[in-house]
Amino acid sequence: MTADEDRAAVRRVRAGDAEAFEGIVRRWQRPLLNLAYRFCRNRAESEELVQDAFLRIYRKLDLYREEAAFSSWMFAVATRVFTSHVRRHKPRWLQIEELDRLPGGDDPSSPTDDRDRDETVRRAVGTLPGKYRDAIVLYYFLEQDVTQAAKALGVSTGTLKSRLFRGRDMLRTKIGSLLAPRPAATEA
Repeated sequence: MTADEDRAAVRRVRAGDAEAFEGIVRRWQRPLLNLAYRFCRNRAESEELVQDAFLRIYRKLDLYREEAAFSSWMFAVATRVFTSHVRRHKPRWLQIEELDRLPGGDDPSSPTDDRDRDETVRRAVGTLPGKYRDAIVLYYFLEQDVTQAAKALGVSTGTLKSRLFRGRDMLRTKIGSLLAPRPAATEA
């Protein structure tokens, strides 16, 4: 389904064809599930959040303006659903002190493979305050551009850029040694 097909499906739903929404769900279920998982880190909870998001999207379809990309609008609505859930059900995020006990810890010479490194970064992102964490998740993990991520969070692009900068700075402080390039192995 393309962006034009999304718009056509929205028009059909607005005209009373509720079954047209099924195509939207099929196309966007996995991306929304990935986004929800980044917020709550629990598969079952993510699935419930996606259902809530689709319900909200369906109910608010009249607010969608077709000059904008449907995906941007949909991600903005879903992000608000996920963010509200996280605020109501504060997850147990990894504490800064626990980062040293993760694979690789703060020893840059330890043998940490890419998966361990990625998981450490993801956990460290989870320790960030919500506004920085949300900005980083949308921009880096979901690869939304600045405009899309700002719209999803309901902030200006300047605010988003500031949150990205501060979030990266916090991450550098927390796990900078792990993220530093490894020295090249020397030959004997």
